[in-house]
Amino acid sequence: MSGPGGQDDKPPKVLPLPSRTVQSTRPGAGTATVTVTATPSPAAPASPKSGTAAGPLSGKTVVIDPGHNPNNFQHTKEINEPVDIGTNKKECDTTGTETNDGYTEAEFTLDVSHRIRAILEKQGAKVVFTQNGDRTFGPCVDERARIGNQAHADAVVSVHADGANQGQRGFHVILPATVKGGAADTAPIVGPSRELGVRIAGKFVLDTGMNASNYVGDGTALDVRSDLGGLNLSTVPKVFIECGNMRDSRDSALLKSAEWHQKAAQGIADGIMAFLGG
Repeated sequence: MSGPGGQDDKPPKVLPLPSRTVQSTRPGAGTATVTVTATPSPAAPASPKSGTAAGPLSGKTVVIDPGHNPNNFQHTKEINEPVDIGTNKKECDTTGTETNDGYTEAEFTLDVSHRIRAILEKQGAKVVFTQNGDRTFGPCVDERARIGNQAHADAVVSVHADGANQGQRGFHVILPATVKGGAADTAPIVGPSRELGVRIAGKFVLDTGMNASNYVGDGTALDVRSDLGGLNLSTVPKVFIECGNMRDSRDSALLKSAEWHQKAAQGIADGIMAFLGG
């Protein structure tokens, strides 16, 4: 989507996020207040065969939403068509961002999402994707929300990477604000979505060593927004995660690393498992 980050050329020291409560000041954000406290990930239990119902997440459904679509670049007319997000209308989807040498956000999100799915399925979860790179474009943001709703998902995570300026570094998790209008009514999901986001933020920093964003969230790695259709139209717990900034040279080096992709997937999966009690 679209320095002071605390990282240098050495592997970052893995530190828990501080317990801290803030109120988002981002334009268009809601008024939810959130607190992040990181806790170490428990050792994973022995994994059953993928897709079986024997794991600790047996009976749980998780929807993973790989942000954007590798084919969106070829369908700008279609993805620019407005769709209703409850409070107003917004473009169907976007192309997403890319690194300065052309590695796209859509490629990144699909790879990390596949890794998340593999981890969760080994724990017995049913994992549903909103898209797998095989669609002509999209899906639109309203359909992405609908897929999670119709799956009666226990948790939905939309995977992204940001496209901010050089020097703006780190990850952040986006939580739904309390909004009501048209088909949008997030009041029932604000609380559980906040808990999901806190869990993911805490596990992500521990598993990846990535610091909290130095440009969004005032150091908490959490942001609250009311302008995202994928959140506004959700009726199940849902968050977005911006795994880093593709336009920053240090972040982009991580975002292009297969080894780091696995760490990112583990952090997100660990957060989901902590939220679901697995």
